[in-house]
Amino acid sequence: MTRPTTRATAPSTPRPAIRLLIAVAARPAEIIRDVAACRRYVDPAIAASAPTGDDCPLTDRELEVLRAARAGASIAEIAVEVHLAPGTVRNRLSTAMSKLGAPTRHAAAHRAWEQGWI
Repeated sequence: MTRPTTRATAPSTPRPAIRLLIAVAARPAEIIRDVAACRRYVDPAIAASAPTGDDCPLTDRELEVLRAARAGASIAEIAVEVHLAPGTVRNRLSTAMSKLGAPTRHAAAHRAWEQGWI
């Protein structure tokens, strides 16, 4: 039984890691020394596109639901207040909790309040 032979071909465009090295070719030795010394290196283009502390990752509806949750309302009360089904309220709260890394809806509401979003 013979196996088909395959020949590796060079990609027509550089892979992302190669492109990164090409992009920082102006000072590669300095960057390599920093990384070898366990210091961080963040490409300036990536850093410029990163969200700042003022950027709110939540949608308007998630913020609306969190405002009601912060007031201590139950799921049913929040649903009536914001004109959504209780299941939708739970989904919005769950998504907000995930985005904020909060274990509970009250913790998520508190974090959003601390940031000045609600």
